[in-house]
Amino acid sequence: MSKSPWLWHFFGTVGGRSPEGAPAQPKEHIKPRGGGLSQEQGKSNPRGPSSFNYAISEGVYRALQDIPPVELALKDGRVALTVVGIAISPPVVPKGTLCQEVKVFPAECRGLRSTYRGRLTVDISWSLNDIPQGTIKQPVGYIPIMVKSKLCNLYNLSPQELIQHHEEEEEMGGYFIINGLEKVIRMLIMPRRNFPLAMTRHKWKNRGPGFTEYGVVLHCVKDEHSAINMNLHYLENGCVMVNFIFQKELFFLPLGFALKALVNFTDYQIFEELVKDKKNDTFYVNCVTEMLRAVAEAGCYTQQNVLEYLGKSFRVKLNLPEWYSNEQAADFIFNKCICIHLTDRTEKFYLLCMMTRKLYAFAKGECMEDNPDSLMNQEVLTAGQLFLMFLKERLENWLQSVKFILEKRTEKTDININTDSLMKAFSLTTDVTKSFEYLLATGNLRSKTGLGMLQDSGLCVVGDKLNFVRYLSHFRCIHRGSAFAQMRTTTVRKLLPESWGFLCPVDTPDGEPCGLMNHMTAVCEIVTEMVPVTDLPPLLCALGVVPIDATPSKPYAECYRVVLDGAVVGWVEWDLAPQVAEALRRFKVSDVVPGVTTHQELFPHSILSVVANLIPFSDHNQSPRNMYQCQMGKQTMGFPVYNYKDRSDNKLYLLHTPQSPLVRPRMYDYYSMDSYPVGTNSVVAVISYSGYDMEDAMIVNKSSWERGFAYGSVIKMESIDLSLKASRGGDNLVFGIRPGDPNVKEKLDADGLPFVGSILQPGDPFYSYMNLNTGETFTVYYQNKEVGIVDNIKLCSNDRGTGKFKKACITVRVPRNPTVGDKFASRHGQKGILSQLWPVEDMPFTENGMVPDILFNPHGFPSRMTIGMLIESMAGKSAAMHGAYYDATPFTFTEKNSALKYFGETLVSAGYNFFGTEKMYSGISGVELEADIFVGVVYYQRLRHMVSDKFQVRTTGPRDSVTNQPVKGRNVEGGIRFGEMERDALLAHGTSFLLHDRLFSCSDGSEAYVCTSCGSMLSPLLQRPPPSSVASNRRYSCMLCGRMDTIQVIPVPHVFRYFLAELAAMNIKLRLTLEQ
Repeated sequence: MSKSPWLWHFFGTVGGRSPEGAPAQPKEHIKPRGGGLSQEQGKSNPRGPSSFNYAISEGVYRALQDIPPVELALKDGRVALTVVGIAISPPVVPKGTLCQEVKVFPAECRGLRSTYRGRLTVDISWSLNDIPQGTIKQPVGYIPIMVKSKLCNLYNLSPQELIQHHEEEEEMGGYFIINGLEKVIRMLIMPRRNFPLAMTRHKWKNRGPGFTEYGVVLHCVKDEHSAINMNLHYLENGCVMVNFIFQKELFFLPLGFALKALVNFTDYQIFEELVKDKKNDTFYVNCVTEMLRAVAEAGCYTQQNVLEYLGKSFRVKLNLPEWYSNEQAADFIFNKCICIHLTDRTEKFYLLCMMTRKLYAFAKGECMEDNPDSLMNQEVLTAGQLFLMFLKERLENWLQSVKFILEKRTEKTDININTDSLMKAFSLTTDVTKSFEYLLATGNLRSKTGLGMLQDSGLCVVGDKLNFVRYLSHFRCIHRGSAFAQMRTTTVRKLLPESWGFLCPVDTPDGEPCGLMNHMTAVCEIVTEMVPVTDLPPLLCALGVVPIDATPSKPYAECYRVVLDGAVVGWVEWDLAPQVAEALRRFKVSDVVPGVTTHQELFPHSILSVVANLIPFSDHNQSPRNMYQCQMGKQTMGFPVYNYKDRSDNKLYLLHTPQSPLVRPRMYDYYSMDSYPVGTNSVVAVISYSGYDMEDAMIVNKSSWERGFAYGSVIKMESIDLSLKASRGGDNLVFGIRPGDPNVKEKLDADGLPFVGSILQPGDPFYSYMNLNTGETFTVYYQNKEVGIVDNIKLCSNDRGTGKFKKACITVRVPRNPTVGDKFASRHGQKGILSQLWPVEDMPFTENGMVPDILFNPHGFPSRMTIGMLIESMAGKSAAMHGAYYDATPFTFTEKNSALKYFGETLVSAGYNFFGTEKMYSGISGVELEADIFVGVVYYQRLRHMVSDKFQVRTTGPRDSVTNQPVKGRNVEGGIRFGEMERDALLAHGTSFLLHDRLFSCSDGSEAYVCTSCGSMLSPLLQRPPPSSVASNRRYSCMLCGRMDTIQVIPVPHVFRYFLAELAAMNIKLRLTLEQ
């Protein structure tokens, strides 16, 4: 049992399934089956603000109580500094700023490219020779504030008020704004807190002589979420070694010393506790005896002897004050490194004894290895937890830096310790502002202790708003950790049965992060509330559990140990244990009807994530196709935001003509996806028509394209800060143009910025600025290769409101209508490239004159088995005829009540063929096609992968200064690499002249002079001209041979000449032999 506040959690309804079948329903009648979710719960992100709210309220005060005071010895005596209070203010403008509104809102920070942060102030209590001297209130910097948390200025605002502050009406929050970018702290899977896991790791054998692969791992976490990892290692001689980490350094301690130092027990009492239920195991008894004998041989007979011995051995690494005794140093180890989740030394002793017995049983094969990849042995590291751990460590480091400054100042001059001298020392320390901004901006953790984590990078991602589905997925994503991506084993990637209902089996990327980056199911929540466990021990005793210091009625070998949140609290007999577990389960689960219900049953599609729940009829598709759609659904152009004119994203994709799907799962309406649509209903005919639809290509009706099919734009923002151009004039630079300048007069306004709504051609003036001192003007030109329209211009100050309008944000809208090469996809992983815009007069048409929008090749179905797309086509066709939305929730239809039968009957009632096929006529000849063509309505998505962003062409361009070969990179007009495999293909074809052209003429072909006598390419040099000669009849001669008649000109790659020069630099001579 464990209180484990960050464990996985289900919520749902009690009862059986709702009846099967899928009647045609209007949109407002489609609701998620089961009814156990409120609309607010479904739209919220997974406990992001709630974990942060706990961190900044109750959590931060618990952390303060755990920060040890900093003590130092000065001339006046011993000074102790303790953090006794903390205050975090909401984001406001600095004091002394003249403004109408002191509150700072997220939209301002996005536009200013600044950080949404609040001021952190601590109360420092200081004492001199243990006599309190007072409290000093000291600001220690700024920390980022999570949007929509209790400290955010958007907290509890109504939708109308959010719109007034340039936010979305349904703004969810849960992210930070760092330098104008929305950053999300990843949720990481961590080992279950305070629970000993028996594991094997072959690398443990390298930790020292005698070490084996067997061990017991414990991830200790305090109430304020400070965490450390400690292990018990099994040695070949039967002894046990305790391994703990202090400031990223490994330390080893024999178990006997640890047990003897924790409690004031005799050796016999310790022996009895270790061998309670294993007295008949002679090997185990002998091992325990040997460990205790080793303590006595070291001269440690009492608890004080052991503490003195350990303190003397370890204090050199602990950085403690000199006046600390060895016993105090040993106490520091046991308080900060050994079972830190427990405060009572006796409880630590009992826990180590239990871990020892488990380790011996595991090494002997009496118990199974615990699976660290199972969800029952895992918990989630949330944003608030990481934030709180990092804040606590930063405050500890800040106190240490104050101590360092005071000691340095005391060494140089004699200073009196008073409030003024302390405040001066406080002002000289580095605050916490940059540390927090670096963590969230880069995702890299700079920590002396490592915070008990296995990784120090990849902790944050940018919460980009490509579409609403992608944005929501950032908050539902669970990552296993970057350390596991390098492992060669596949066990960590496997989908285990325990993940059912917690992790989506479909929504994981293919490739390297497969199985490591998962997504929570739609009904899975992260529990963030701290659950008190003080009332549980009396309840357990009432249920029949015997306390740990009492003796059960049966032998210890016939009892189980009861562990509550990492503390051994008692014993329970074998035959009584099932009854205790059943009673606790009844207390845990609510609304249980005795004799009727035993479990909480959810609706069938609760095993899927948010993205997977949006796939229609996903139970009819092959599994990999659903995986592909989960990834492509996050790359779809849609309508991501309504306030795009107020946002400052570097790039936004906007679909101009989105539609609501005619066929949608129930969760589509549950998440109000119609507010952020991502596709278009298209009439699709499954027909092989011309050769332009091979290999996943698709033909689009040109008339549909002209009517606006999948039209879109890319909105790009250019941020200009004149203060960064200090080399050209610093504070004297302002936006403007030279009066009467004919080059920019019609393109730029008098303020040097383009007109809103003006069309920018490549090479047009983009903006202009001038130096007030010299009158010199500088014009920057539009560098993009595409035509753009100036959508919006914002003049910005700085975050203090004292700027001189030296920053401007120009938003340019680039039209991106579909063109040949753009990528489309249905909602079933059927991706394809637009290969041809076919004239409507040449397209096939049906008997009633319907011309399809898209021609889909029938060869895309057999091997991929996306039957869901066929059903969607029939359902969409029927929905268009009946004027209704159809429910496409997975697991709705069965073999008895099939989708084909249901939608076939609805098609017949509309006057169409039962199987969705129609007679079609050739648009070229007008002749009726022999085969019946499958025609229906399918919801198609336009993806962000466009040929305008990817095409690369080069005639001439920049070359590398060393090798003289074309540089790489599309942005610098580089070339495309012609590699070894491409060379092999040309060799196989025998096209030697083409190969010569690619690798020589179009690359780094050059002419070189070679001496045929000595074979050197470096020795031929051009002769010096005679002083009196004017004619340039100079010739090449060999420096080594002194001859001119042996010089020949040969064509060689320039990189070969560079290679010869490198060899010569290493004193290696290369001789060339030329044949005439």
